[in-house]
Amino acid sequence: MSNGYIVLSRQSGLFSELQSVANNIANMSTTGYRREGVIFSEVIQSGRTKSESISMGAARVRHTDEVQGPLKQTGGTFDFAINGDGYFLIETDQGERLTRAGVFSTNGDGELVTPDGFRLLDAGGAPIFVPAAAGSVAISSDGTLSADGQPLSQIGLWEPVDQTDLRRQQGVLFEAPGGVQPAVTGATLLQGYVEGSNVDPLIEVARMIEVQRAYEIGQSFRDKEGERTKSMIETLGK
Repeated sequence: MSNGYIVLSRQSGLFSELQSVANNIANMSTTGYRREGVIFSEVIQSGRTKSESISMGAARVRHTDEVQGPLKQTGGTFDFAINGDGYFLIETDQGERLTRAGVFSTNGDGELVTPDGFRLLDAGGAPIFVPAAAGSVAISSDGTLSADGQPLSQIGLWEPVDQTDLRRQQGVLFEAPGGVQPAVTGATLLQGYVEGSNVDPLIEVARMIEVQRAYEIGQSFRDKEGERTKSMIETLGK
């Protein structure tokens, strides 16, 4: 097998990692964002003889860093942060999605929604309604939402049925193809706080420099391999 194919597979993986790092850096200040990375795997195939084998690297899986981001106080009535594990469940046009971004407001119908207009769901999977005439709105640590001292609903904390089955859809939204279930954790909810991005800018910049250098070295090797192959063909053709 040509060395060029091996280098190409390596370059493809490094390019995926560069995209991941760039996305992390772009979302350093995004509320509820969780850092992503790529997982490299080795693909081995038998060669022409029993003693030969072909090994190539692949970066096909994106990994989400579950480390909690810093909690930032905002004082917003409908700004909520999860201190611990679990996700908010929201209803989008494409179906239910999980998120750690707890910035909400009320729409024209009095429902709690995200900045994109997606409805926040309670512990039973139903939209949460806040009366327009409500004077004081508060939540307790277990997510119970009250208006003027009267309980209205309980904000749900959810998790994927399969913890390994979590797919990033866009920015801070995640899909759980295998379904979701109430989170069984000791997490608490805080009002007037949001969770910041868990991206460490210093680590990401250092990582980008390292991956860029590795990519450039690989590109240089690929160019030299191409020149060697071209020279060999020209020599044999004489």
